[in-house]
Amino acid sequence: MEVFLQQLINGITLGSIYGLIAIGYTMVFGIIGMVNFAHGDVFMVSAFIALVAFLLLTSFLGISSIALALFLVLIVAMLFTSLVNWTIERLAYRPLRGSFRLAPLISAIGMSIFLSNFVQVTQGPRNKSIPPMVQGEFVLFTKNDYPVTLSFKQLIIWFVTAVLLACFWYLVSKTRLGRAQRACEQDQKMAALVGVDVDRTISMTFVIAAALAAVAGTMYLMYYGVVSFADGFVPGVKAFTAAVLGGIGSLPGAVVGGILIGLIETMWSAYFSIDYKDVAAFSVLAITLIFLPQGLFGRPDVEKV
Repeated sequence: MEVFLQQLINGITLGSIYGLIAIGYTMVFGIIGMVNFAHGDVFMVSAFIALVAFLLLTSFLGISSIALALFLVLIVAMLFTSLVNWTIERLAYRPLRGSFRLAPLISAIGMSIFLSNFVQVTQGPRNKSIPPMVQGEFVLFTKNDYPVTLSFKQLIIWFVTAVLLACFWYLVSKTRLGRAQRACEQDQKMAALVGVDVDRTISMTFVIAAALAAVAGTMYLMYYGVVSFADGFVPGVKAFTAAVLGGIGSLPGAVVGGILIGLIETMWSAYFSIDYKDVAAFSVLAITLIFLPQGLFGRPDVEKV
């Protein structure tokens, strides 16, 4: 029982990171119907930006307050990652928006390869690590000499995920930008006819998705303390699986799907072979597409005529 509870805590934490990445997938797909396969590598780039920012703030500027350093790292990562994703949308996706449907997908895959190789060349192929950002934990209880713990960094990840989900639900549901996003999701041509700036709305969606990926990248770096140029592909695909599982196009569904994927991965690692944890997570994608293609919270596709 104590192992189950500890893995439950770990799974919710890992799933929260997946959920933040998955929101970016679901927002972009909801508006332009495109799976941005470069989003996982944008997440990886944001983790490297956070790493460089943390080292500069603590080593060169001498900031000793971890809370202040973490806050500044988060802001810097969000700003620079948003700029990167905005540039990607303008250069790689917008010119192909009116082309055949596979063109943006191919461009996204090419951008993913470019980002991965660019970071490998500039930062090197080895893992990059940092000193622990946040230390300390609560011991909830101990049974059979096995302590069930909840660390401060896990609490931070849970809190940040819950706050961001509430903020972006409000943004999509109640603000002018959210109304423009929902209008573009339904019909871009009609949205343009009633005065919605479609290009600006899509660009802002990419910026928001990148900001969420930056938060996920910073939380990932804080939690594990290490990042590699190869850390974009597998988390990105798992986040996409989470978006499909929750119902692509649904913000709460993306987070719920992320938590479910995180729980599947950690529970499988605890009770079965850790070598097959990725197989278990990706099997969920195939099962979902076969039996529940719209996901847990998604709406069935309606053919426009």
